[in-house]
Amino acid sequence: MMPFANLRLDFAYPWWLSYGHVPILAGSAVLLAIASMRKWPKWSLILLGLVVLWSIGGFVICRFVFDINGVPELPTENFLRAGTGRVLDLGAGTGRSSIMVLKARPGVTLVASDLFGESFDQHFGHSDTPQQRLLANLKAAGVDQRATIETADMRKLPFPNASFDAIVSAYAMDHLNRNGIGQALSESARVIKPDGEFLLILVAKEPWVEFALPIMLHANLHGPSWWIERLQQSGFQVLEHGTRPATLYLLSRKV
Repeated sequence: MMPFANLRLDFAYPWWLSYGHVPILAGSAVLLAIASMRKWPKWSLILLGLVVLWSIGGFVICRFVFDINGVPELPTENFLRAGTGRVLDLGAGTGRSSIMVLKARPGVTLVASDLFGESFDQHFGHSDTPQQRLLANLKAAGVDQRATIETADMRKLPFPNASFDAIVSAYAMDHLNRNGIGQALSESARVIKPDGEFLLILVAKEPWVEFALPIMLHANLHGPSWWIERLQQSGFQVLEHGTRPATLYLLSRKV
């Protein structure tokens, strides 16, 4: 077995999410060069130039704003300030959000849950089992001793009432349809303890994000007011919300 020290984080996102803009950039740049040399109509030069700029912007956002191959930082330091407790990660995927929390809060333990079904394979491929890929990243980050992995549908969680001190869900709940979101929020309210904190992280619904990143857009993008209303309906009080580049976060507490 490979020593843990030699393990490397690999979040297994497919090439088209990490580098999907690159072939578009290469092709449009070549066409733009040909068009310039052959003196194509001005409108074609403008159109190709816009495609080049779009693909550059999209690549920069994917690789350096979202940084989908890196571990993100907590969007707010107000989440779990006490630094202890049991946390549930809903839609943990290959571990980015789980590692984010475990690194930022070294006193917590965490259950990394995911359905590990068809959607997982679409995002991360079929090599190894989903649980093996998640576990490998937890080990590579040195946080596996404080984490367990559970197969769970966030719309119908297998955990008892009031099982967790806090919940985090990053770029996962906005994959669901509206009914699914309502079910997932209701289940979150059920399994979290009174006064427990819920950190919800989503792709931001902003025009420049929707324009530059159509290959990354999730099924249900909404603004803060929509999510605040749904959280309140599910029994949460929203304490803080904000946007970072391409990201919306909402910190709430179970009433």
